Amino acid sequence: MASAAGTRPGKLPFVVWVLAAGTFLMGTTEFVIAGLLPNIASDLHTSIAHVGLLITAFAIGMIVGGPAMALATLRLPRRLTLVAALGIFSLGHVAAALSTSFTVILAARVVTALATGAFWAVGFVTVTAAAGAARATRAVGVMMGGLTLANVVGVPVGSFIGQYTGWRGPFWALAVLAALAAVFVGRFIPQTQQQATASVRAEVAALRQGRLWLALAAAALIMGGVLATYTYLTPLLTDRAGIPAAAVPLVLVVFGFGALGGTAIGGRLGDRRPMATTLTGAAVTALALLALIPLSTRPAATIAPVFLMALAGFTVNPIVTALAVRFAGHAPTLTSALTTSAYNTGIAAGSALAGTALSTSLGLTGPALVGTLSAALTLLPLTVLALTGARRRPQIVAQRTAPTLDDERSVSSSR
Repeated sequence: MASAAGTRPGKLPFVVWVLAAGTFLMGTTEFVIAGLLPNIASDLHTSIAHVGLLITAFAIGMIVGGPAMALATLRLPRRLTLVAALGIFSLGHVAAALSTSFTVILAARVVTALATGAFWAVGFVTVTAAAGAARATRAVGVMMGGLTLANVVGVPVGSFIGQYTGWRGPFWALAVLAALAAVFVGRFIPQTQQQATASVRAEVAALRQGRLWLALAAAALIMGGVLATYTYLTPLLTDRAGIPAAAVPLVLVVFGFGALGGTAIGGRLGDRRPMATTLTGAAVTALALLALIPLSTRPAATIAPVFLMALAGFTVNPIVTALAVRFAGHAPTLTSALTTSAYNTGIAAGSALAGTALSTSLGLTGPALVGTLSAALTLLPLTVLALTGARRRPQIVAQRTAPTLDDERSVSSSR
């Protein structure tokens, strides 16, 4: 029998690919700052470490805004929430591109983060429900693939454009593309009305599971480890490894390909061997980050650990996301938002600690050391989760919604 989404068995619904495209834009804006740090610092007459707060602010906005927006939009149609999030995302970039004030740009980043948190919270629930239990991790992997593809294409291209147009050029491009994406999502995402039975109490009650918090802790630690290093990768490449500034986007492409490959591996293996895959990924990530410290004195030797830390680190992401939604049972929306918050808690804490380490005697190797410790700590919640049985009582369900006419036709045609 075909799924209710009207797709053939083994084939992901089209909605998954549509939302992956939106995730691509949001992933680009979160990480493109890393390639523009020197440009922004020079234009705003401030330090690189200070500009790094734009990454921290975005992460904090998603930490707080994701769960808040998930609850605020709980009874709204999902399509409306997704379109509104993209619209606000676009306006936030316009405000940042027009301003010469660091404070205004910082505020715009927070507003943009709120919109991103809402989009991801609703998006993860949408793709998980559309794909069904057997393909849930794969669907999450594809949607997160938009995030990792942003590192392959969006971030390097944004960094390249920024070198020739100034850092405001990528912001204008993201504003325009997000507006177009809002139109596209409004056109292709089916209308689904939320029922009045959607319950904040049920969503909050789902947070009582200890296994859920173990998955969230793993999400925060692994992302914090990788992004603590990635945030300050550009000065490491140019000032320590001796890589020309013009070649930095190429190294970011290498990181992006590693992240894309890791997400694909996690999506494929996560439904069958979740704990073996995540434990291996976290261990390899820690080793790669540690190896980056001595190897980053030579250009060629630096590239391998950069690729490996992305490949191994991003293998963990779709698996712990799918596990968190699974553990939530019948109330996945808040949990989905908290997963995004967990990632960004790791990013905020990791980038802040990395910025502090950068200013100590550790210098340019400080962020990599912070990343190593964070990735190693990821093994703790994953080990406990493995011992308590991550696959016990799997449930991949969506928030109850009233079926639309298109949904009823799809189900009828599958019988």
